[in-house]
Amino acid sequence: MKIVVIGGSGRIGSNVVNRLRRQGHAVVAASPNSGVNTVTGEGLAEALAGAQVVIDVANSPSFEDKPALEFFQTSGRNLLAAETAAGVRHHVALSVVGTDRLQESGYFRAKKVQEDLIRAAKIPYTILRSTQFFEFVDGIIEAGTEGNVIRLSPALVQPIASDDVAAALADLAVGPPVNRIVEIAGPEPFPLDTLARKVVATNGDRRRVIADVHARYFGLALNDQSLTPGDNPRIGPTRFGDWLSHASVRP
Repeated sequence: MKIVVIGGSGRIGSNVVNRLRRQGHAVVAASPNSGVNTVTGEGLAEALAGAQVVIDVANSPSFEDKPALEFFQTSGRNLLAAETAAGVRHHVALSVVGTDRLQESGYFRAKKVQEDLIRAAKIPYTILRSTQFFEFVDGIIEAGTEGNVIRLSPALVQPIASDDVAAALADLAVGPPVNRIVEIAGPEPFPLDTLARKVVATNGDRRRVIADVHARYFGLALNDQSLTPGDNPRIGPTRFGDWLSHASVRP
């Protein structure tokens, strides 16, 4: 099977590419570095020729409102049009748990636009919404840092190893389209401040973590439903403590 991975050189994309190649599929790792640009359309038709499946894990290079919206609108329209012309039979896309609940954020509004474009197209699809990756906890800590204090919301999160997300994408890509959103999360929910304490303790970091119900998450107010999945999500097998004991996390 020919499978094109848009964003195939990134953290998730390269992992998915390697997994599918080991399964014997003909996989194209498509990115601007390989001459495939979904924003300009460069190389799209050539990359998609003969493809049965496209997996889109490309992300906006900016989290600012306007650039993110322009990226997901333009990229989505170009990609879906090229897939229609190529006769692609399954479009798989990576999105974020909570996208529809976090619409105060321009980035999440842009992700919702991407999802809506996929649903409106005629191509059978599967959208995988993932919770936050373990690998992103470092950035969350930095965003909540004020001097020697890390101030974070105690709202629940249910983070997941990026490797487990890549495994799920590879699995969904070779299966039939489900034409709906599928959620995936890690096996354990944690208050966000508790998660940060685990990281700083593991790293010998002396900064103090404070639970603050008013603390913003990249500008957003959180509750226990904001970043956690709904009923019956897929569950990744990797536990945070096991991942943390092997990861090179630096606060």
